[in-house]
Amino acid sequence: MSNELLTDLTQPQRDRLAFVELRVRFIGEIRRQDLVTRFGIQSAAATRDLALYKELAPGNIDYDSKGKSYVLGPAFRPVFDSPPERVLSWLTQGFGDGEPVRLKVWITSDAPSRLTQPDLDVLASVTRAIHQECPLAIEYHSITSGRTDREIVPFALLDNGSRWHVRAFDRKSQEFRDFVITRIKNPVVMKGAPVQPHERSDQDIQWTRIVELELVPHPDQPRPEITEMDYSMDSGILRMKLRAATAGYILRQWCVDCSPDHSLRGHEYRLWLKDHLALYGVKNALLAPGYRSPEPLRRDAESD
Repeated sequence: MSNELLTDLTQPQRDRLAFVELRVRFIGEIRRQDLVTRFGIQSAAATRDLALYKELAPGNIDYDSKGKSYVLGPAFRPVFDSPPERVLSWLTQGFGDGEPVRLKVWITSDAPSRLTQPDLDVLASVTRAIHQECPLAIEYHSITSGRTDREIVPFALLDNGSRWHVRAFDRKSQEFRDFVITRIKNPVVMKGAPVQPHERSDQDIQWTRIVELELVPHPDQPRPEITEMDYSMDSGILRMKLRAATAGYILRQWCVDCSPDHSLRGHEYRLWLKDHLALYGVKNALLAPGYRSPEPLRRDAESD
Protein backbone atom coordinates (compact mmCIF):
# COMPACT_ATOMS: atom_id res chain seq x y z
CA MET A 1 0.00 0.00 0.00
CA SER A 2 1.67 3.25 -1.13
CA ASN A 3 1.64 6.43 0.89
CA GLU A 4 0.07 8.16 -2.11
CA LEU A 5 -2.92 5.82 -2.10
CA LEU A 6 -3.31 6.23 1.65
CA THR A 7 -3.26 10.00 1.28
CA ASP A 8 -6.28 9.85 -1.03
CA LEU A 9 -8.39 8.18 1.68
CA THR A 10 -10.40 10.03 4.31
CA GLN A 11 -9.38 9.69 7.94
CA PRO A 12 -12.47 7.57 8.80
CA GLN A 13 -11.51 5.20 5.97
CA ARG A 14 -7.93 4.98 7.21
CA ASP A 15 -9.17 4.26 10.74
CA ARG A 16 -11.34 1.42 9.48
CA LEU A 17 -8.50 -0.05 7.42
CA ALA A 18 -6.21 0.14 10.47
CA PHE A 19 -8.86 -1.73 12.45
CA VAL A 20 -9.01 -4.41 9.75
CA GLU A 21 -5.25 -4.85 9.98
CA LEU A 22 -5.21 -5.05 13.78
CA ARG A 23 -8.01 -7.62 13.85
CA VAL A 24 -6.43 -9.87 11.24
CA ARG A 25 -2.88 -9.57 12.54
CA PHE A 26 -3.54 -10.06 16.25
CA ILE A 27 -6.87 -11.93 16.33
CA GLY A 28 -6.48 -13.84 13.09
CA GLU A 29 -9.78 -13.00 11.41
CA ILE A 30 -12.34 -10.30 10.72
CA ARG A 31 -15.93 -10.34 9.51
CA ARG A 32 -18.07 -7.60 8.00
CA GLN A 33 -20.09 -7.47 11.19
CA ASP A 34 -16.98 -6.53 13.17
CA LEU A 35 -16.69 -3.33 11.13
CA VAL A 36 -20.42 -2.71 11.29
CA THR A 37 -20.44 -3.04 15.08
CA ARG A 38 -17.25 -1.05 15.71
CA PHE A 39 -17.93 1.91 13.40
CA GLY A 40 -21.71 1.92 13.03
CA ILE A 41 -21.57 1.63 9.25
CA GLN A 42 -23.79 -0.29 6.87
CA SER A 43 -22.92 -3.82 5.78
CA ALA A 44 -22.30 -2.66 2.20
CA ALA A 45 -19.77 -0.09 3.42
CA ALA A 46 -17.98 -2.76 5.45
CA THR A 47 -17.76 -4.94 2.35
CA ARG A 48 -16.19 -2.04 0.41
CA ASP A 49 -13.65 -1.44 3.19
CA LEU A 50 -12.55 -5.08 3.17
CA ALA A 51 -12.31 -5.10 -0.61
CA LEU A 52 -10.30 -1.85 -0.51
CA TYR A 53 -7.84 -3.24 2.03
CA LYS A 54 -7.43 -6.42 0.00
CA GLU A 55 -6.85 -4.37 -3.15
CA LEU A 56 -4.35 -1.97 -1.60
CA ALA A 57 -2.46 -4.62 0.41
CA PRO A 58 -2.42 -7.81 -1.69
CA GLY A 59 -1.48 -10.89 0.29
CA ASN A 60 -2.42 -9.46 3.68
CA ILE A 61 -5.86 -11.06 3.92
CA ASP A 62 -7.64 -14.01 2.32
CA TYR A 63 -11.32 -14.88 2.32
CA ASP A 64 -12.21 -18.10 4.14
CA SER A 65 -15.45 -19.28 2.55
CA LYS A 66 -15.91 -22.00 5.18
CA GLY A 67 -15.69 -19.59 8.10
CA LYS A 68 -17.18 -16.70 6.11
CA SER A 69 -14.46 -14.39 7.33
CA TYR A 70 -11.25 -12.76 6.18
CA VAL A 71 -8.14 -14.38 7.65
CA LEU A 72 -4.43 -13.58 7.81
CA GLY A 73 -2.75 -14.00 4.44
CA PRO A 74 0.50 -15.94 3.98
CA ALA A 75 2.33 -12.86 2.69
CA PHE A 76 1.18 -10.45 5.39
CA ARG A 77 3.19 -7.25 5.78
CA PRO A 78 1.85 -4.54 8.11
CA VAL A 79 0.76 -1.31 6.50
CA PHE A 80 0.31 0.76 9.64
CA ASP A 81 3.19 1.37 12.05
CA SER A 82 1.53 0.43 15.33
CA PRO A 83 3.57 1.06 18.52
CA PRO A 84 3.60 -1.97 20.86
CA GLU A 85 2.09 -0.04 23.78
CA ARG A 86 -0.85 0.99 21.56
CA VAL A 87 -1.41 -2.58 20.38
CA LEU A 88 -1.31 -3.91 23.94
CA SER A 89 -3.72 -1.18 25.05
CA TRP A 90 -6.13 -2.24 22.31
CA LEU A 91 -5.76 -5.95 23.07
CA THR A 92 -6.24 -5.61 26.83
CA GLN A 93 -8.42 -2.50 27.18
CA GLY A 94 -10.02 -1.92 23.78
CA PHE A 95 -8.40 1.49 23.21
CA GLY A 96 -6.67 2.82 20.12
CA ASP A 97 -7.79 0.65 17.22
CA GLY A 98 -7.77 3.42 14.62
CA GLU A 99 -4.80 4.61 12.58
CA PRO A 100 -1.84 5.26 14.93
CA VAL A 101 -1.39 8.99 14.29
CA ARG A 102 -0.03 11.50 16.77
CA LEU A 103 -2.89 13.75 17.87
CA LYS A 104 -2.84 16.99 19.79
CA VAL A 105 -2.70 16.45 23.54
CA TRP A 106 -4.93 18.52 25.78
CA ILE A 107 -2.89 18.39 28.98
CA THR A 108 0.90 18.29 29.24
CA SER A 109 2.02 15.07 30.87
CA ASP A 110 4.92 12.68 31.05
CA ALA A 111 5.06 9.00 31.92
CA PRO A 112 7.98 6.59 32.10
CA SER A 113 8.21 4.20 29.19
CA ARG A 114 9.05 0.52 29.45
CA LEU A 115 12.62 -0.60 28.94
CA THR A 116 11.41 -3.52 26.81
CA GLN A 117 8.50 -4.13 24.46
CA PRO A 118 7.47 -7.44 22.89
CA ASP A 119 8.14 -8.04 19.21
CA LEU A 120 4.84 -7.43 17.45
CA ASP A 121 5.13 -10.47 15.17
CA VAL A 122 5.69 -12.72 18.18
CA LEU A 123 2.87 -11.01 20.08
CA ALA A 124 0.56 -11.46 17.08
CA SER A 125 1.20 -15.21 17.01
CA VAL A 126 0.53 -15.44 20.75
CA THR A 127 -2.74 -13.49 20.57
CA ARG A 128 -3.98 -15.39 17.52
CA ALA A 129 -3.37 -18.67 19.36
CA ILE A 130 -5.27 -17.30 22.37
CA HIS A 131 -8.23 -16.19 20.26
CA GLN A 132 -8.32 -19.37 18.17
CA GLU A 133 -7.88 -21.54 21.30
CA CYS A 134 -5.11 -23.61 19.79
CA PRO A 135 -1.56 -24.66 20.76
CA LEU A 136 1.51 -22.59 19.96
CA ALA A 137 4.90 -24.10 19.12
CA ILE A 138 7.71 -21.90 20.40
CA GLU A 139 11.44 -21.69 20.94
CA TYR A 140 11.84 -20.43 24.50
CA HIS A 141 14.87 -19.01 26.26
CA SER A 142 15.22 -18.90 30.04
CA ILE A 143 18.10 -18.23 32.39
CA THR A 144 17.80 -21.61 34.11
CA SER A 145 17.05 -23.89 31.14
CA GLY A 146 18.54 -22.00 28.20
CA ARG A 147 16.92 -22.68 24.84
CA THR A 148 14.12 -25.25 24.69
CA ASP A 149 11.46 -26.18 22.14
CA ARG A 150 7.99 -26.28 23.63
CA GLU A 151 4.32 -26.51 22.81
CA ILE A 152 2.13 -24.30 24.96
CA VAL A 153 -1.60 -23.65 25.08
CA PRO A 154 -1.89 -19.91 25.80
CA PHE A 155 -5.03 -18.25 27.13
CA ALA A 156 -4.19 -14.84 28.66
CA LEU A 157 -1.70 -11.98 28.65
CA LEU A 158 -0.21 -10.83 31.97
CA ASP A 159 1.44 -7.48 32.70
CA ASN A 160 3.74 -7.56 35.73
CA GLY A 161 4.51 -3.85 35.51
CA SER A 162 7.86 -4.22 33.75
CA ARG A 163 7.27 -6.88 31.09
CA TRP A 164 4.52 -8.90 29.47
CA HIS A 165 3.94 -12.60 30.02
CA VAL A 166 1.55 -15.10 28.48
CA ARG A 167 -0.22 -17.53 30.79
CA ALA A 168 -0.31 -20.97 29.22
CA PHE A 169 -0.33 -24.69 29.77
CA ASP A 170 3.16 -26.02 29.11
CA ARG A 171 3.14 -29.46 27.54
CA LYS A 172 6.80 -30.01 28.43
CA SER A 173 6.34 -29.67 32.20
CA GLN A 174 2.61 -30.52 32.15
CA GLU A 175 1.91 -27.40 34.21
CA PHE A 176 0.41 -23.96 33.83
CA ARG A 177 3.18 -21.37 33.69
CA ASP A 178 3.98 -17.78 32.76
CA PHE A 179 6.21 -17.22 29.74
CA VAL A 180 7.99 -13.90 29.11
CA ILE A 181 6.96 -12.83 25.61
CA THR A 182 10.33 -11.25 24.79
CA ARG A 183 11.93 -14.69 25.33
CA ILE A 184 9.75 -16.40 22.74
CA LYS A 185 11.24 -16.98 19.28
CA ASN A 186 9.89 -18.53 16.08
CA PRO A 187 6.28 -19.05 17.25
CA VAL A 188 4.03 -21.20 15.06
CA VAL A 189 0.26 -21.12 15.56
CA MET A 190 -1.01 -24.70 15.42
CA LYS A 191 -4.45 -23.77 14.12
CA GLY A 192 -6.94 -26.61 14.35
CA ALA A 193 -4.70 -28.78 16.54
CA PRO A 194 -6.61 -30.38 19.42
CA VAL A 195 -6.47 -29.04 22.98
CA GLN A 196 -7.12 -31.48 25.82
CA PRO A 197 -9.56 -30.61 28.64
CA HIS A 198 -6.79 -30.51 31.27
CA GLU A 199 -4.93 -27.89 29.20
CA ARG A 200 -7.70 -25.29 29.34
CA SER A 201 -7.76 -22.22 31.56
CA ASP A 202 -10.60 -23.48 33.78
CA GLN A 203 -8.20 -26.19 35.02
CA ASP A 204 -5.58 -23.65 36.09
CA ILE A 205 -6.09 -23.45 39.86
CA GLN A 206 -3.79 -20.45 40.25
CA TRP A 207 -5.74 -18.59 37.56
CA THR A 208 -9.23 -19.40 38.81
CA ARG A 209 -8.45 -18.88 42.50
CA ILE A 210 -9.21 -15.40 43.84
CA VAL A 211 -7.30 -14.23 46.92
CA GLU A 212 -8.64 -11.45 49.13
CA LEU A 213 -5.93 -9.23 50.59
CA GLU A 214 -6.04 -6.42 53.14
CA LEU A 215 -3.30 -3.81 52.83
CA VAL A 216 -2.69 -1.23 55.56
CA PRO A 217 -0.21 1.63 56.05
CA HIS A 218 3.20 0.24 56.97
CA PRO A 219 3.49 0.40 60.78
CA ASP A 220 7.03 1.78 60.57
CA GLN A 221 6.18 4.61 58.18
CA PRO A 222 5.34 8.07 59.61
CA ARG A 223 1.98 9.73 58.97
CA PRO A 224 -0.21 6.73 58.11
CA GLU A 225 -3.06 9.13 57.32
CA ILE A 226 -1.17 10.28 54.21
CA THR A 227 -0.89 6.70 52.97
CA GLU A 228 -4.62 6.28 53.60
CA MET A 229 -5.26 9.33 51.40
CA ASP A 230 -2.87 8.20 48.65
CA TYR A 231 -4.57 4.80 48.33
CA SER A 232 -8.16 5.92 49.08
CA MET A 233 -8.37 3.51 52.00
CA ASP A 234 -11.61 2.75 53.78
CA SER A 235 -11.15 2.82 57.57
CA GLY A 236 -7.41 2.48 57.11
CA ILE A 237 -7.61 -0.66 54.90
CA LEU A 238 -7.22 -1.20 51.18
CA ARG A 239 -9.07 -4.38 50.23
CA MET A 240 -8.10 -6.15 47.03
CA LYS A 241 -9.24 -9.24 45.15
CA LEU A 242 -6.58 -10.69 42.87
CA ARG A 243 -6.04 -13.82 40.88
CA ALA A 244 -3.50 -16.02 42.63
CA ALA A 245 -1.56 -16.11 39.35
CA THR A 246 -1.03 -12.32 39.47
CA ALA A 247 -0.80 -11.61 43.21
CA GLY A 248 2.98 -11.92 43.55
CA TYR A 249 3.61 -9.63 40.60
CA ILE A 250 1.29 -6.90 41.88
CA LEU A 251 2.57 -6.99 45.46
CA ARG A 252 6.12 -6.68 44.17
CA GLN A 253 5.21 -3.84 41.81
CA TRP A 254 3.55 -1.90 44.64
CA CYS A 255 6.41 -2.66 47.10
CA VAL A 256 4.06 -4.18 49.67
CA ASP A 257 5.87 -5.53 52.74
CA CYS A 258 4.54 -9.08 53.04
CA SER A 259 6.69 -10.14 55.98
CA PRO A 260 4.69 -11.32 59.00
CA ASP A 261 6.42 -8.83 61.31
CA HIS A 262 6.60 -5.86 58.88
CA SER A 263 10.39 -6.11 59.06
CA LEU A 264 11.27 -4.53 55.70
CA ARG A 265 12.76 -1.05 55.91
CA GLY A 266 12.82 1.72 53.33
CA HIS A 267 10.66 4.59 52.14
CA GLU A 268 9.35 2.49 49.27
CA TYR A 269 7.44 0.20 51.66
CA ARG A 270 4.36 2.31 52.25
CA LEU A 271 2.03 -0.68 52.55
CA TRP A 272 1.97 -3.84 54.66
CA LEU A 273 0.01 -7.04 54.04
CA LYS A 274 -2.03 -7.42 57.20
CA ASP A 275 -2.28 -11.22 57.03
CA HIS A 276 0.56 -12.94 55.19
CA LEU A 277 -1.28 -16.26 55.44
CA ALA A 278 -3.72 -14.94 52.84
CA LEU A 279 -1.00 -15.85 50.32
CA TYR A 280 -0.80 -19.47 51.45
CA GLY A 281 -0.80 -21.72 48.39
CA VAL A 282 -0.13 -18.84 45.97
CA LYS A 283 2.79 -20.18 43.94
CA ASN A 284 4.24 -16.82 42.91
CA ALA A 285 3.98 -15.41 46.45
CA LEU A 286 7.75 -15.81 46.62
CA LEU A 287 7.91 -12.71 44.39
CA ALA A 288 6.20 -10.61 47.09
CA PRO A 289 8.67 -8.54 49.16
CA GLY A 290 9.46 -10.17 52.50
CA TYR A 291 7.09 -13.11 52.08
CA ARG A 292 8.16 -16.26 53.88
CA SER A 293 6.22 -19.39 53.05
CA PRO A 294 5.24 -21.82 55.82
CA GLU A 295 6.50 -24.55 53.47
CA PRO A 296 8.70 -24.66 50.36
CA LEU A 297 6.85 -23.60 47.22
CA ARG A 298 8.18 -24.19 43.71
CA ARG A 299 7.89 -21.37 41.22
CA ASP A 300 5.45 -22.00 38.37
CA ALA A 301 6.55 -19.04 36.30
CA GLU A 302 9.08 -19.27 33.51
CA SER A 303 10.09 -15.69 34.32
CA ASP A 304 13.72 -16.31 35.22
